[in-house]
Amino acid sequence: MEYVNDIAINEGIIHVLDNNGEEPLLNERVLTINDEIYEFLLKHVQRVFKDEELKYASFKQNRNVIKDLSQEYLRGENSLLEVSKELANQLFSLMKSNGNIPSCDLIVVSISTEYGPMLGIIKMDYIKNYSHKVEFKDGKFDIDIITQLTGLPTSGEKIQKAAFIKLLNEDNEVDLMVLDKQKKTKDKEEYGSNYFINNYLGCFLINNERDMTKNFLNAAEKWTRNNLSENADVAEKVRSTIKKRVKNGEVIDVNSISDELFLEPEIRDNFRGYVKESGVEDEVKIDKEWVEKKLKRVRLKIDKDIDLYIDEETYGDNSRFEIQRNGDGTINMVIKFVKNYIEK
Repeated sequence: MEYVNDIAINEGIIHVLDNNGEEPLLNERVLTINDEIYEFLLKHVQRVFKDEELKYASFKQNRNVIKDLSQEYLRGENSLLEVSKELANQLFSLMKSNGNIPSCDLIVVSISTEYGPMLGIIKMDYIKNYSHKVEFKDGKFDIDIITQLTGLPTSGEKIQKAAFIKLLNEDNEVDLMVLDKQKKTKDKEEYGSNYFINNYLGCFLINNERDMTKNFLNAAEKWTRNNLSENADVAEKVRSTIKKRVKNGEVIDVNSISDELFLEPEIRDNFRGYVKESGVEDEVKIDKEWVEKKLKRVRLKIDKDIDLYIDEETYGDNSRFEIQRNGDGTINMVIKFVKNYIEK
């Protein structure tokens, strides 16, 4: 997985795409980026790149307006202002074809990264804000609360849809990175489950190492919960073995680890089949950086009424924490030599 950490905002522009209007409100100048606006844009860009739902993608081979426009800018053949107007027009046309796509401001940014220049497209769905309205009536202040429905997400709030497009060349493993979260309400779904990917960007998703690693760990955990809920002894062995292999290896062979975990052919085949049915391939490339972050702490829910948080290092240190196997499928979890504790 390409983790983008070194980001600089070069220029940006914002357009207003309101479903209630007949035309988008297209800006005629790039943003004036002072320190506050720069920080606002940078925080949103950083949050998108850190979001675990960010995916790899490549453009489809057929004619693609978004691909052509982005490459015009990245090759220096057109300005951000003109390219961003067309990007906004394309999205607004989709929005008008079905009113369930939320109104938004569309921010288009040019960024520099350690992986080269990218063009960012960020759909800023409006959020409900509250303010006060002050009137003076009959010599007295009349103050009320009013709603504002065109607020932009703050830098601390997550974006639902965004794309960062690279300059295309033969060395690229992927063409762009896409965030496409699905927003549902009680009454309706957002128009087209994948309209942003399929109809707007015209791309298809590609599995990356982080997704492969996460899918494997999730599938293994679900299988363990479903099949070993009454055998904490074996469940602990399965979890510990998988974590050890994931931390120490570059690739997980599903067949090999199944053989290591289970002696009984029936159980082994059941585990192997469940993992594969969950979309996990026979060989899983491990995202070492993601694993390092995710397995740093162990969270245990014990018999439904005890929560335990432990550092991974402490979990494996028998001088501080020990798993004692009772031989009947149950285990004891022993916290040793406690010097101090507090209540929270």
